[in-house]
Amino acid sequence: MTALRVRKILLALLLALTTFTQAFAVRAPETLADPAQEARARALQREFRCPVCQGQSLDDSNAPLAADLRHLIRERIVAGDSDEKIEQFLASRYGNFILMQPPFEISTYFLWLMPILVLISGAAIATFVVVRAQKRPD
Repeated sequence: MTALRVRKILLALLLALTTFTQAFAVRAPETLADPAQEARARALQREFRCPVCQGQSLDDSNAPLAADLRHLIRERIVAGDSDEKIEQFLASRYGNFILMQPPFEISTYFLWLMPILVLISGAAIATFVVVRAQKRPD
């Protein structure tokens, strides 16, 4: 096989790969005709955590489940549900974990207090290391 023929085959494979990967790309979320409803949907999507990605909001996630939940939010807005009712529905289905800002209750104390505990622990460790280094003879 000549080098030119190998290059043509590789180019054809590269072209095929780029074509096929575009076919499987996640499609853009649908939008609502009413701009006020669409703005409400986008705001709600930012308030919920993607159950798959866990660190991203539904608005930022490309996971198929996030796309389904975005679609569900839009359906419930069109049906006339309030923001609170949509939040209650998703929290009852996925737990308080789906909320980007879960309520401060017994089951979520760990989520809210962990950053403070980490800072206090880090400060205590740093203090211990500095005091120990100062006591060490030269």
